[in-house]
Amino acid sequence: MNVPSEQTPTASTLSAGGLPIEEVDCPLCGRDDAEPIAVGEDFEYHTTRDSWRMVRCRRCRLLYLNPRPAPAALDAIYPDDYHAFAFEPARFGLIHAVRTRLEARRLRRWCRGLPKRARVVDVGCGDGFHLQILRRYGRPGWQLEGVDPSPRAVTAARRAGLNIHAGTVEQVGLPPASYDLALMIMTLEHVPDPLASLAAVRRALKPRGRLVVVTDNADTLDFRLFGRRHWGGYHFPRHFHLFDAATLGATAAAAGFGVRRAETAVSPINAMYSLRNLLVDLGAPAKVHDRLTLDSPVGLGLFTVLDALQAARGEGSVLCATLERSGRGRVLRGRFGGAR
Repeated sequence: MNVPSEQTPTASTLSAGGLPIEEVDCPLCGRDDAEPIAVGEDFEYHTTRDSWRMVRCRRCRLLYLNPRPAPAALDAIYPDDYHAFAFEPARFGLIHAVRTRLEARRLRRWCRGLPKRARVVDVGCGDGFHLQILRRYGRPGWQLEGVDPSPRAVTAARRAGLNIHAGTVEQVGLPPASYDLALMIMTLEHVPDPLASLAAVRRALKPRGRLVVVTDNADTLDFRLFGRRHWGGYHFPRHFHLFDAATLGATAAAAGFGVRRAETAVSPINAMYSLRNLLVDLGAPAKVHDRLTLDSPVGLGLFTVLDALQAARGEGSVLCATLERSGRGRVLRGRFGGAR
């Protein structure tokens, strides 16, 4: 297992907009040798007027935000209406129902082979959306737990009757060698130190325990078209680092995981928000770009079809990797296989 020591960011300063920020080295290889590839704003939530810079490490090729919001800024950049804090079924109706069915199918596949009394933890669980699906569609004997650092998310998840650990996975002290399956669904790109987070999850897994990582794919057509500023996967300034197949594989290997299965999957969000961000930047009327949001059936439907075509070529908008604690497995190179 080769996990570099947790990086120590420089002392935080204030951005032009008054937000605490910090300079960091590459979270994967620890080098300070990166080239800027994009500059953009918080097009979605408008939590700050600052511009943010995404860079690519010249050594390991990881994409990361530098400078990035310091810990003291997290409450500001995750507003009360952030989508992961309270996904209300009544508000989204049919969209919520369709999303739930699709996620249930994926979760059941990731849970294949789990024992009747498996222990499962969702790291970065938000309001507990996936845990609620597992409670409904999984085996009744499964012990379901969540981890999230946001008090708002923890409150929403506990209100739904879920067992939630409040804090980061490094802080909460999950019992070692205790979990059969861990989930990190759209989480790894948000954490300050991905290697430290993966190492904490690895300690909590049983010897043959599995970790499913789902994260944005920075090797897609929409990234190549919109990657200089408007790509939806940047999610400025909340995504601290972004992966392609090679850098996700290298990160997993550095944290002591082997890869059991890897693929890309369909998601309309990044391509749809890429176009929306461009329209926002161009000053288009709200009635135009608001048709490209999470509660827009037309937008979601259209971009789901488009991303399905990409996923068939191994370029779906999200990477899905099933990792194993044993450390045996392959290191990912190049693109993942097509959606299955």
